[in-house]
Amino acid sequence: MEPSNLRIDADRLWDTVMQTAEIGATPKGGICRLTLTDQDRAVRDWFRQSCEAIGCTVTIDTMGNMFARRAGRDPTLPPIAIGSHLDTQPTGGKYDGVIGVLAGLEILRTLHASGYETHAPIEVVNWTNEEGSRFAPAMLASGVFAGALDLGYAYDRTDRAGLRLGDELRRIGYRGEAQCGGRPLSAHFELHIEQGPILEAESRNIGIVTGVQGMRWYEVTVTGTESHAGSTPMRLRRDALLVAARLITGVETIATSRNEAVATVGLIECKPNSRNVVPGSVFFSVDLRHPQDDILGAMEADLLALMAQANGPGHEIACERVWDSPAVHFDAACIASVRRAADSLGARARDIVSGAGHDSAYIARVAPTTMIFIPCAGGLSHNEAESIEKPDLSLGAEVLLRAVLDTDQRLAEARPR
Repeated sequence: MEPSNLRIDADRLWDTVMQTAEIGATPKGGICRLTLTDQDRAVRDWFRQSCEAIGCTVTIDTMGNMFARRAGRDPTLPPIAIGSHLDTQPTGGKYDGVIGVLAGLEILRTLHASGYETHAPIEVVNWTNEEGSRFAPAMLASGVFAGALDLGYAYDRTDRAGLRLGDELRRIGYRGEAQCGGRPLSAHFELHIEQGPILEAESRNIGIVTGVQGMRWYEVTVTGTESHAGSTPMRLRRDALLVAARLITGVETIATSRNEAVATVGLIECKPNSRNVVPGSVFFSVDLRHPQDDILGAMEADLLALMAQANGPGHEIACERVWDSPAVHFDAACIASVRRAADSLGARARDIVSGAGHDSAYIARVAPTTMIFIPCAGGLSHNEAESIEKPDLSLGAEVLLRAVLDTDQRLAEARPR
């Protein structure tokens, strides 16, 4: 069979997305499937069984990354990987990350049903803890795989309840034996929703992703003095929340003073969190992003200066950078494969830089990598109302399939005869 004659089953793919959305389903139609919870274990078990049912072998590494492998004609070639994640935000949608793994599974099913044999093996990867919503930082397991983060560091990450990532991996039965990293890949492709409004606004149905903007995460703790809300005069208060509020306003200014910059405070914890006590401690996160690393560095300098200026008698401010992901430029050959695939299907495509972080940002350090975006309604993501159109998902999976097969043909032609 000619590669151009292969077609994914759009109905089967959509049904698979809806089926897995029941694991951790929320009343508002989204998914709460935090990494290494029982819900995560359930979807992992389902993914493993689904891949093994079509003859794939599934390998689990020490970070819980899952590699579902379909053999190719040449076992000496490193596999072409299709990877994303199955974990979600606490109020996540049905599609963020998930479609990248499930479209990969659909490609494996399509190849299996047709009997088509690729030259290189094909692997579909479920990367652990992409979201970072339970264990910070995000993209933790792909970071270990790429050598950017240490395995011991990853195991020692704790959630807000103090539970260690390494212990939770073992608890759910997905702390594998295979080494995390050192596993060669011929290429890595990731299908994802855009998580932004550009494709929809321009009536485009495919984004050819050329790179990922740089991003840095910080954790800030402001310490003041708890005191009675009724009997402590305003002039004598050491209100940690008031200081934090001023800092948060300053974080917004850091972004609004620069083109293309974004800054977010998404997590706040106030203690003792009582209505008649002046807050004594506030913890909050800061997320800074920009496509250019030098500007991102200037944004960090402004953040640290803001903290230094706000520090004073009666309270203390501690700021720690917990994650640094430099701007990424994807592989030209992989991008060309996606472009040829999109053109062959008549897609309304455009080049685009990802504003969100993805596992592909780390994998690009160790393997030729790129991504494919499809539009999501209103650009809304990390939200239970996240929505996509079935034809867009189908097209994205078709582009993904053709890009993988194009790369496979390129690998075959490069082998000595």
